[in-house]
Amino acid sequence: MAIIGNLLLLALNIYMWIIIISVALSWLIAFGVLNTRNPQARNLVALLERATDPVYKPLRRFIPPIGGIDITPMIVIFGIFILRDIIFTIFFG
Repeated sequence: MAIIGNLLLLALNIYMWIIIISVALSWLIAFGVLNTRNPQARNLVALLERATDPVYKPLRRFIPPIGGIDITPMIVIFGIFILRDIIFTIFFG
């Protein structure tokens, strides 16, 4: 059971880092530091969007941007923290 718990926690941690990298890249694009005309940058952004959009889209229907800032990644990360606590309690509690 501990192996399953560790794998679930690892998957949640990896997904959290994907979200953090996606947010950082969106800021770099917004401030003109990263050029999306670069094929590698465009492919990386597309990959991260494919990984995060299935989770973001349902939440964005209910949570609009506040002052032009999308808070969906923060809510998803908060949900990941809650899921990690639940998984830790179930498998290691």
